Amino acid sequence: MSLKAFHIVFVTVSTLLFAFLAVWAFAFAADRTAIITGLGAVSAAAALGMPVYGVYFYRKARKIIV
Repeated sequence: MSLKAFHIVFVTVSTLLFAFLAVWAFAFAADRTAIITGLGAVSAAAALGMPVYGVYFYRKARKIIV
């Protein structure tokens, strides 16, 4: 597996993890503390930002000739 392919897989897995963490923090957490709410907000923002970064990286990586 090339480094570019691993990077794309890593971004995908990270996005799924952030989405799961946000859903857990807002829907399934046993106690609603400020830390868990903050964790959910940061995870939701990261879950939205990681695909944007993934598309940016993919477009940039296509231009690299190895």
